Amino acid sequence: MKNDYGSLIRPKPLPDSASRPVVTPLCPSVVYSSDSPDMLDAQYEGDLAGYTYSREGHPNADVVAHAIDRIEGAPHLGVVTSSGMAAVSAVLLGLTKVGDHVIGGNQLYGRSLRMMSEDLPRLGIKTTLVDPSDVDAVRSAIRKTTRIILVEVVSNPTLRMADILGLASLARETGVLLVVDNTFTTPRAFKAFDYGADVVIHSITKLLAGHSDVMLGYIAARDIEINNQLRTFTVTAGMTPSPFDCWLAERGMLSFDLRFDRAQATAAILADHLAELSLVERVIYPGRFDHPDRQLSIILLKDQFCNMVSFEISGGRTEANAFTRAAEGLNFAPTLGDVGTTISHPASSSHRALTAEQRADLGISEGFFRVSVGLEDPKILCEIFTKAIHAARN
Repeated sequence: MKNDYGSLIRPKPLPDSASRPVVTPLCPSVVYSSDSPDMLDAQYEGDLAGYTYSREGHPNADVVAHAIDRIEGAPHLGVVTSSGMAAVSAVLLGLTKVGDHVIGGNQLYGRSLRMMSEDLPRLGIKTTLVDPSDVDAVRSAIRKTTRIILVEVVSNPTLRMADILGLASLARETGVLLVVDNTFTTPRAFKAFDYGADVVIHSITKLLAGHSDVMLGYIAARDIEINNQLRTFTVTAGMTPSPFDCWLAERGMLSFDLRFDRAQATAAILADHLAELSLVERVIYPGRFDHPDRQLSIILLKDQFCNMVSFEISGGRTEANAFTRAAEGLNFAPTLGDVGTTISHPASSSHRALTAEQRADLGISEGFFRVSVGLEDPKILCEIFTKAIHAARN
């Protein structure tokens, strides 16, 4: 009697095909079936390529990792995580132990600052925040137990430059790992490995995916052992990325370079326009002649100054509220990298955990805004900002 295997629930997941899909298939499967224990052993030992349990890796994550690896110049397969902060956490927690010391840029993203100032010390890891444009200050902060220097190429939200070349030289000299968060700059403007970074971090959520519908991070290390250590930690900590988010991120990255170039060109126009408005107290854009780190920006970024513009208007929360309410058609949201322009107010979002005095030390007032420039017509964008800024003072 012939067995009726057709009654099995999953007799064969996919039909055979001589052709292949043009679009990467979405693979939401949590588990993957192997033929035998020997085969499974071979996969875990690295003798056979393949997937076992999606927390340990899945096809959609690897597709995204390969795409970023190519443009970033990563020497090994990068690790995709569930968010940008998961990537930061994996580096700071996965590569340190009790008694170690970490140096961070003093103008990091707000949650990175919180991890440096509160979470790491709570776990017995000492930290110091230093101006990353001052290599001598960083040198003075290094101890025998220093393990990591964490910086952003362009700081969030004040758009100051880190002296990556000087820091890379210092890191090599002292045996400390230089970790570079390349989210703002992206590999389109800056290839961190080419400038001496040991580990590179991205929030894919932002410009790489680019549509405000993905939450992912990325890490890659120059040294294979460190890369493997990071991968093991993310698996153990459950920092698994969603296959669907990875699938969306791959789609977003197909237009990444076009989006970046368009938004960057508009950002330069907007920065110059804002600087001409009498009601604007200051404009910060790495491509402008009056940027405080102008020489560093030219050396590191050449002519790729990114899509982020920060500026300050006089007044307090009342004026800030009036400005955002009058910015018709633009989203006031604590994010960046969308196809549309978004306006962020660090004092009420990314840096709200800091005291007013701490924010003032960083140059963040109630009138300070960060703009992630999108794909709108530059002329229309300048008109919107002009009207909104005038509305804030009336």
